[in-house]
Amino acid sequence: QVQLAESGGGLVQPGGSLRLSCAASGSIGISAMAWYRQAPGNQREYVASITAGGRTNYADSVKGRFTISRDNTKNTIYLQMNSLKPEDTAVYFCYLGLGKDYWGQGTQVTVSS
Repeated sequence: QVQLAESGGGLVQPGGSLRLSCAASGSIGISAMAWYRQAPGNQREYVASITAGGRTNYADSVKGRFTISRDNTKNTIYLQMNSLKPEDTAVYFCYLGLGKDYWGQGTQVTVSS
């Protein structure tokens, strides 16, 4: 059974940084994975993704500030978030599409002074 577990969220001031982690358990091989986020009252939106080969893609709103990476030896992906803005405040979810959709439980990121 595949499970995803995010960590690393918290409260940070505008301009600050956070690094999120998502550890996958179960038989996933090396698969494409992604980060999404959902702010209160908004739909869940795409943030970034990384292919099995390491190719990355980003939403325009985070391009140049966020970096997605992966460690295949640990079945873990990361999201380095720099120059954070209040509008980045959301619950961040890890996603894996492997025959079906798998989501983590989410980790709260709050950007506020």
